[in-house]
Amino acid sequence: MRIAVLDDHQHVAASYADWEGLGAEVDFVHEHLLGDALVDRIGGADVVVAMRERTPFDAALLERLPALRLLVTTGMKNASIDVAAAHARGVTVCGTRSLPGPAAELTWALLLATMRSVPAADRAVRAGGWQDDLLPGTDLAGATLGVIGLGRLGQRVARVGLAFEMEVLAWSQHLDPEVARSHGVEPVSQEELLRRSDAVTLHLRLSERTRGVVGAAELELMRPTAVLVNTSRGPLVDQSALLSALHAGAIGGAGLDVYDEEPLPVDHPLRSAPRTVLTPHLGYVTDEGYRLFYGDAVDDVAAWAAGEPVRLLEAE
Repeated sequence: MRIAVLDDHQHVAASYADWEGLGAEVDFVHEHLLGDALVDRIGGADVVVAMRERTPFDAALLERLPALRLLVTTGMKNASIDVAAAHARGVTVCGTRSLPGPAAELTWALLLATMRSVPAADRAVRAGGWQDDLLPGTDLAGATLGVIGLGRLGQRVARVGLAFEMEVLAWSQHLDPEVARSHGVEPVSQEELLRRSDAVTLHLRLSERTRGVVGAAELELMRPTAVLVNTSRGPLVDQSALLSALHAGAIGGAGLDVYDEEPLPVDHPLRSAPRTVLTPHLGYVTDEGYRLFYGDAVDDVAAWAAGEPVRLLEAE
């Protein structure tokens, strides 16, 4: 059996699980590959382990992988996999468990770094400066946090906002107002959330319904001092509209961990956009997160090989 483990950028996947116990040939792919390069590398693999949604497995790609029999994704949802097409080709698709904490924690790292200008302050000190060229930060206590999407991640983020003594608002298309209130959060319309919030954070699954949920019209509603944080999926925000808003000074800043294209191209305009804090999709990248991802992936392969697959993903 040949296994390909994709997007092991940090060269750590081998150390987080007992791959040798599978008795298989395991290829840890450290670079991000697409198209012909990807097919050349994994074309003979029986099993592929995909990292989140970085590599789209659509019907066209699956057709070019005739040896593939098991596709494992980290997490139990992956919008980049055409599960129906995989099943049609006899490919089993399985997932892994995931931790809700890391992405919520990174949300606060980005929010605080953006609202208190931490990267700019760090650069100033290292360059021999002090407070001279820095603007005052924003107090969290008494400020308003807008949470778009109040699922398990959004709820964790909201609880921290309440601990900071912030007023917390929430909106999503199917938000239950009573659920929001039970978490100490005020349910409001999307427009009201954007108008009132000092910080807006997104915690939605990407779908055709949520793609571009924050676009030019929504950014225009935000306060010129407000910041936007996205640790969910890049396409939830209209990237061109966000760049325009940042360059025009229409919003106070953005903290981003996710992008339309990943890895982010070297010449991408976001890399030079003002008032931004950028991280390379680190929301899930923690020691315990990797241990769970890769440990479950090995269990998935072993269970499938034994004829008793677990954590099966069904087509939606």
